[in-house]
Amino acid sequence: MQKPIKPAQFAENQLLSAIINAKYKPGEALPAERMLSTALGVTRPTLRETLQRLSREGWVTIRHGKPTIVNDYLKEGGLITLKSLACFGKQLSSDLVSNLLEVRTTMMPGIARQAVKRNPVIVADYLEKYKDLADEADKVADFDWGLQMTIVRATQNSVFQLILNDFTPLYEALSKVYFQDKMARNASFTYYAELEKAIPMGEDAAEKVVKHIMEYTHNLWINTHGNK
Repeated sequence: MQKPIKPAQFAENQLLSAIINAKYKPGEALPAERMLSTALGVTRPTLRETLQRLSREGWVTIRHGKPTIVNDYLKEGGLITLKSLACFGKQLSSDLVSNLLEVRTTMMPGIARQAVKRNPVIVADYLEKYKDLADEADKVADFDWGLQMTIVRATQNSVFQLILNDFTPLYEALSKVYFQDKMARNASFTYYAELEKAIPMGEDAAEKVVKHIMEYTHNLWINTHGNK
């Protein structure tokens, strides 16, 4: 059984959802404290606690004696903003998802290069499992993310790990939809086979294979969803 969500967490989720969905737009003031706490169904102290946390993360600016202002989080946020955004994967616009995939396309080939240079055996051992992988969306999605995180761990660079960890909620929200497409699953199975062959050839070959699949994934998302 899941634990009941705490009032402060509920209030935070509701406010973040409203900001991400542009109910409260950048530069706009949030409703007065009394009105907002009533609308959210939480106490005013709970609301204040929530707003303080959102302020620390860059979502809002609290002005004493004046209304709280919604920030332009895409311009003023940071990695912690990305982590929060990823938790709302199903609510993100397609162009923002596309931007996140573009970042992954830029990062992962270089990460794979370092992984194969430093710990090729770890990646190769994980790839062995794809030969017994069922052609089912959920299973391919789980395996694919596991491969990506195995590559990240193989670099022995903890910063890569921290950055990619923030993509996990987003990936879980979107990947099982993405892999419903038979074409996407086929492309990934081809990718696993090509990467397995590339690893003994060295980091240049592995980097090229990973770059190709990342570009394919990004382009498939754009072609399927466009910018909404």
